[in-house]
Amino acid sequence: MVVSESSQPPVEGDTAGASKKAAKKAAKAAEKQQKKAENKAASAQSQETSEPDISEGRYGVLKLIQSSGENRERVYTDVKDLGVKMDGQTVWVRARLQTSRAKGKQCFAVLRQSSATMQLLISVSEERRVSKQMVKFTGNITKESIIDVQGTVVKTASPIESCSIRDVELLASEVWTVSSARSQLPLQIEDAARPEKNDDPEALKIRVNQDTRLDNRVLDLRTPANQAIFRIEAGVCRLFRDILTKKGFVEIHTPKIISAASEGGANVFTVSYFKSSAYLAQSPQLYKQMAIAADFDKVFTVGAVFRAEDSNTHRHLTEFVGLDLEMSFKHHYHEVVDTIASTFTDIFRGLRDEFTSEIATVGQQYSVEPFKFLDPPLKLEFPQAIQMLKEAGVTLGEEDDLSTPDEKLLGRLVKAKYDTDFYILDKYPLAVRPFYTMPDPNNPKVSNSYDMFMRGEEILSGAQRIHDPDFLIERAKYHAIVQKY
Repeated sequence: MVVSESSQPPVEGDTAGASKKAAKKAAKAAEKQQKKAENKAASAQSQETSEPDISEGRYGVLKLIQSSGENRERVYTDVKDLGVKMDGQTVWVRARLQTSRAKGKQCFAVLRQSSATMQLLISVSEERRVSKQMVKFTGNITKESIIDVQGTVVKTASPIESCSIRDVELLASEVWTVSSARSQLPLQIEDAARPEKNDDPEALKIRVNQDTRLDNRVLDLRTPANQAIFRIEAGVCRLFRDILTKKGFVEIHTPKIISAASEGGANVFTVSYFKSSAYLAQSPQLYKQMAIAADFDKVFTVGAVFRAEDSNTHRHLTEFVGLDLEMSFKHHYHEVVDTIASTFTDIFRGLRDEFTSEIATVGQQYSVEPFKFLDPPLKLEFPQAIQMLKEAGVTLGEEDDLSTPDEKLLGRLVKAKYDTDFYILDKYPLAVRPFYTMPDPNNPKVSNSYDMFMRGEEILSGAQRIHDPDFLIERAKYHAIVQKY
């Protein structure tokens, strides 16, 4: 009798035949399961498409906006203006879709407009004509897309901690995609906005590198902290302008391309200027002085300053926006010091009162302590600073200047003793000041000059300048400065 190969039982210990059969069996089971899933999905899709879409015409993708005139009468409400007082009102909102999470008959999303965020809820409802198809559509909108939403403002039972608008949410009745973002972005806004230091052991340790942020700066600037920083910066400039204008100052605009270095030649940028060379202005100083000599009395300027500082520290910037002022006085340079001091306290107070939410937003990402100041500000004379440093173990001579570590230590000592982050240091040694600085009339080794500090960092330097030509020449000769006539 001939026995076929397929009918022979496997030899004990030989698993090849058994493995082959098991593989075939598993493959058939997987194929069966796949067909079952495909049939189920097709059945669900058929059922879904067979159901009438009660939301038809209330969601979708808007056609390209080409200023053709549609919807010009539509009134939009800013996210930041939505609150409990609008409970029950129907509004239109245009914002970015920050996140979305669809499950069953509901989709929860977060809308973001500038730095304001609020929760959006899309829930199946015959009354509001919201269908499953509309919920599914919203859940598939990519993050960072711009959408138009019509919805009802609804007071929430408990605060929504993840949003800046916490007491209300938006119950959607229409959702339209205005501009779709790509599904894959170089960085996620929530990653770029994570706290720099987080002690929570369960917090995600995802960080966005600086080069990624700078290469995709448009996305990075969408984080709440960056939005707040730019608004605070704008607030500083506005307060500076408003306060000084009320004090009788005139704003001037000074040249930024000049024919000679304005403060020495070591840290100046040279640029091509037609058939010759020019320099980027290091300071508006000379022009402010010209304005004072031209009888403007009080001037200020807000503008770019360029320094060729080849140093990798936060204190050495190649370009920054400078807030400069210059003023004449009647009898004592402290008239100027007091004017600047009150300007600072007014700016600090304005930031504290008008930018509370922005400061809090920055604090959520960066660890910062509340800024403290005195009104009027603390004013110390240089010998007092030398004494405080001496008591802390730092020995300096009466005519030595303060180094950066000395300034930082002094800032900590002042904070501990006087509980202020802002102070004025007056009466610097004449030896460490420029030749045009006016000497103190009572002590030839001391000058009528001052610096102002915030948290141990010098932010401003000033002095009474010698205004007598003969005396100025005398001081220039003393410093061996060559005069060219």
